Amino acid sequence: MSTCPDHRCDGSGFVFDERTRSARDCTCRPRRIAKRKARQLAAVIPRRFQGVSFDRPPVTDIDHHVVDEVRRYVDTLPDQLARGRGIWFQGDVGTGKTTLAMLISAQALREGHSVAIYSLPLLLGLLRQTFQDNAEASLSETLDRLTAVELLHVDDVGAEKTSPWVLEQLYSIVNARYEDGRSIVLTTNLDHKALEEQIGERTVSRLVEMCGDPLPLFGADQRREFRVEAAPEPDRLARYGEQAPWPATVRN
Repeated sequence: MSTCPDHRCDGSGFVFDERTRSARDCTCRPRRIAKRKARQLAAVIPRRFQGVSFDRPPVTDIDHHVVDEVRRYVDTLPDQLARGRGIWFQGDVGTGKTTLAMLISAQALREGHSVAIYSLPLLLGLLRQTFQDNAEASLSETLDRLTAVELLHVDDVGAEKTSPWVLEQLYSIVNARYEDGRSIVLTTNLDHKALEEQIGERTVSRLVEMCGDPLPLFGADQRREFRVEAAPEPDRLARYGEQAPWPATVRN
């Protein structure tokens, strides 16, 4: 039987009182329930982001103000998750949003928290599968699992074509976690106005309350710049063209 992360029970999730000969829930029990519900959710750091660290590229090349905010969040991760506080990143393609989000999720997994990691298209695909005749879980069961997990990581919000069904499911997920005090990590390429148009004002309003203002990451596509640096030949360099500068602040 696994040990108690809070060092209070014998790993069963219950604390036994010898005096009253009764048992009560241990503080670790909600976490154990969340992990059990999360077993069929994706919780694997993609190979590209395994080993990501504050101490080496690409994190060392990202805006240090944003990285400092992420470091503070990671350093107090148990408290952030207990309070249902999330964090989200907004900005251009290739500026490090997913890298920082994966760093947070990886730390949560190392600390034994339950985590679910999805791009938005894959998450919506998971929900669509519940309507199939041979589905392993119903829509309500899947939403319950997504609510129970301690940290839900959703990447690339705004990449899915908007429809009433998409808006409804996104709101259901975010609102359920909002009401249950569960944390969320999110990335998006869209500015505030475009995000409201894409996923709805109610959903964005709850994300702001759960996560605060999004951390801005704007600038050139670092992946593309890396490819340019790796191609010294003039004919290869010419194929990429010049990098168009982006504003350094959040565009509203």
